[in-house]
Amino acid sequence: MIHSMAGGRLQNVSYNDYAKVKILTGASANSIFWYLSINGLKEGNIVKVSVGPNNIQEEAIVLRIDKNVSSQMSPVPYKRAKNIIKIIK
Repeated sequence: MIHSMAGGRLQNVSYNDYAKVKILTGASANSIFWYLSINGLKEGNIVKVSVGPNNIQEEAIVLRIDKNVSSQMSPVPYKRAKNIIKIIK
């Protein structure tokens, strides 16, 4: 990281909500991943997420939601983070 006092410029900072989920089905069952949250999401919800490079849709349970996380401190790089597809229940 280039320090701004040394003449560097800080990138634009964004703030997002992230959800930590545990995959319930498929080959990635019991794996834990971070996704960008969606409106109305609560801990304990069952959700549909895409997993892996082939974006296979699997069910997962929301373990935790972190709100207003800076893009500089996010659990996964913002550009690589996937969105939760939908809330199942």
